[in-house]
Amino acid sequence: MPPTVRADDAWLTDPVESGPSAGFGVYLHVPFCHHRCGYCDFATAAVGDQAPDDAHALFERYTAALIADLRRQVAAGPRAHAPAGADIAPSWPRATSVFLGGGTPTLLPPPTLARILSAVRDELDVATDVEITVECNPETASEELFGTLADQGVTRLSMGVQSFAPHVLATLERGHTADTPLAAAELARACGIPAISLDLIYGTPGESEADWRDTLERAIAAGVEHLSAYALTIHANTPFGRRVGQGALASPDDDVQADRFDLARELLSGAGFEHYEVSNFALGSAHRSRHNLLYWRHGDYLGLGVGAHAHLAGRRWWSTRSTERYLEAVEAAEVTPPRASTGGAARAGADGAAPAAAGGPTPALADGPTPISGSEVLDATERAEERLLLGLRVREGLHPADVPPLEPLALEEVMDLGLIETACGRLRCTDRGWFLLDSAVDRLLV
Repeated sequence: MPPTVRADDAWLTDPVESGPSAGFGVYLHVPFCHHRCGYCDFATAAVGDQAPDDAHALFERYTAALIADLRRQVAAGPRAHAPAGADIAPSWPRATSVFLGGGTPTLLPPPTLARILSAVRDELDVATDVEITVECNPETASEELFGTLADQGVTRLSMGVQSFAPHVLATLERGHTADTPLAAAELARACGIPAISLDLIYGTPGESEADWRDTLERAIAAGVEHLSAYALTIHANTPFGRRVGQGALASPDDDVQADRFDLARELLSGAGFEHYEVSNFALGSAHRSRHNLLYWRHGDYLGLGVGAHAHLAGRRWWSTRSTERYLEAVEAAEVTPPRASTGGAARAGADGAAPAAAGGPTPALADGPTPISGSEVLDATERAEERLLLGLRVREGLHPADVPPLEPLALEEVMDLGLIETACGRLRCTDRGWFLLDSAVDRLLV
């Protein structure tokens, strides 16, 4: 039967699983990598050609800026960040997840990583059962690293593996061998990291079905609790994008990628993994990524560091993608005390981005130097679209109390097309609907 849909705004103000009920997360971005892979379009900076002393000085400078950015945004308080008129408590919610991502955060010395994680606990109320995830390149594995992370309460390690086929690793410009991630995962486990996730990429030009099958089988044999499997995506602004445009690299084949995805679902399901989100598999619900579920549940989170995004009550703001501009702005802000925000439109960001949407800027946007390059306030229609686009990515979909108002005929249409289904009142995608999610949501919001 169709879900019971409330016609008012209770799906935003009083959700059961989504929005503020999804928890509160903290994301910290470390942009440094030894080498920037040709397919990557994240906010990263390669430091492999720098002298060790220069790289160390840069890491220390960035860490100081990251912690200062955290302190400044936390001190401003949630009411200063939220849209004007939003019903927001004066204190930040208790953090239920912390994610240290990149880039390659584990390029930083272990004591430096410990300082960052300690700063989060110093500045925010952190839940006793908080999920703390750190992204890791297997080439950086060491007993000191994993022991330090375990001592800091890190509960998950997210390791970039991509493939176990040597020629696929070469195409993807990965520096590690096929055996390196397995040894790293074993060492992390021995040092006390409770859960490990491996990131895989399928559909790389030159990858065979046998290569992908072997990668999946080796990942399963590694005994990890979580796997992410992503289709290789070519972005025009990357070296891979330019090579594809020049005809020097074959573009990934959509049909081949669909076959690879089907094989992943078959093998991982047979090994006991729950396919709980479009690209993610866990050995039971306890091993789902709580931080990523927060995003998919349309929750709130602080984002600190180069290129990081944050969200609170329908307002989103983000930092410059330039490492140098980020450093300069945070350091300048440290000697420029913020004034209280008086509302109005925010000025342009440090990297010349367009002014933020009206509705009351954060102090970091409103006064003096800032690493924040822009913000936007989403209206109810945009928030409804996001609630559906994100929530329907999860296997069980949306709780009926969290579904925005829908036109009954539109809902009937997408159900007749086999894109959406209901179970126990929950609105969720069918397997087919997962891959036509944009189309399904467009039809639902007509």
